[in-house]
Amino acid sequence: MADNDYDPAGSTQMFRAFVDETPARQEQGTVSTYGRSGGGSRTGVIALVAVVALAVLGAVIWLAVK
Repeated sequence: MADNDYDPAGSTQMFRAFVDETPARQEQGTVSTYGRSGGGSRTGVIALVAVVALAVLGAVIWLAVK
């Protein structure tokens, strides 16, 4: 027998309600799991590593051609 009261979208609706909740205010110095806290520094490190890798690759190619 099928359960006629089952709502397949119910779990999705509950998840969206959970995600859309505004985070509670936190005290100064506590760790936040919402938003992009610290995301800018990681992007900078990745960009720096990419630039260094390109410089090393360029130096290797230049020495190989020379």
